[in-house]
Amino acid sequence: MAALAVVRDLREYRDPASAEELERFETDVLAGFVLARASAGLTDGTIRGDVGHLEQVRTWFGRPLWDMEPADADAYFGRVLRGSPSGTHLARSQALSTYFLFLELRHKVEIHRMTGRVVECPIDEMNRPRGSRDAQLRIPPTAPEIGQLFTGWGGELATCRKFAPTARNYTAAKLMSQVGLRVSEACGLDLTDIKWHLGRFGKLHVRLGKGARGSGPRERMVPLINGADRTLRWFIEDVWGQFDEDHTRPGTPLFPSERRNADGSSRRVGDDALRNGLAVAVEAHLPCWAEKLTPHVLRHFCASELYAGGLDLLAIQEVLGHSWIATTMRYVHVQQTRVEDAWTAGQQRAAKRLEGLMG
Repeated sequence: MAALAVVRDLREYRDPASAEELERFETDVLAGFVLARASAGLTDGTIRGDVGHLEQVRTWFGRPLWDMEPADADAYFGRVLRGSPSGTHLARSQALSTYFLFLELRHKVEIHRMTGRVVECPIDEMNRPRGSRDAQLRIPPTAPEIGQLFTGWGGELATCRKFAPTARNYTAAKLMSQVGLRVSEACGLDLTDIKWHLGRFGKLHVRLGKGARGSGPRERMVPLINGADRTLRWFIEDVWGQFDEDHTRPGTPLFPSERRNADGSSRRVGDDALRNGLAVAVEAHLPCWAEKLTPHVLRHFCASELYAGGLDLLAIQEVLGHSWIATTMRYVHVQQTRVEDAWTAGQQRAAKRLEGLMG
């Protein structure tokens, strides 16, 4: 019978590595964390944000993060971040949890061999920051109010001093209200992204859609429903040529700027121009919504109107480019009537029971 092998306790103390070795190892581990997150498809901005959070905790702790224990996390989140916004608590906690998951998956054995420590995340069920990052509640304007805005804005086009820029801002905002484009998505559209031959109305190829949880751009095809096809045809036929004469140039923007590139072609409009154009129009034609009606609120308006018009949640999710149906539900919650419907049905049942008793 073979002899049993000697099993060493992972918590057994070993001679520690030198300070220089640990410093080099910690640097290499962080570099590996960044590379792993990049390979997972996260954007540079998201990775920088996570590393920034880790550096904040590391500066406070004064030692490698793998030395942290739940009591250290209690002190940091309960004292140092006591008065900070809940979003900061959540983001820093998530970054720390993700980093420790990386340590456990990739470097648990090495850390134990060098330090004698067993990696264990200091964020647990007792100290994990509570709260949610759900989107802010946004109640969009009514359809008559949006109609008032665009009617007044459209009438302004006949007398405004700068027709082309005003018409461009009008068209971009109209698309946001009709098919729920984000302002950044509108800015990133090229002329060739309009696919008139696809579907019943044509489609927009949104190449720079927002990815989930910091991942890269998420493409989608947006059908030109809800009158968006007519809006775009008018803009291209009557307005676009006032910005540029060459519509065949590769990368020609759908929404050009008044400014020119070195070769004389129009630059791409920036999101500030579209935001400011909407703000000025709201101030003039829908003043009760001044400083409240943003491009993102128009996106909420679009979702609510599509839902009220009978489009199901999965179809709206596809139009808006949401990764999760739960996000779409937050956009249309104002229009949902399940509570009212349940109350009405309950009243009807109660009335029927009373009729039976009275009979």
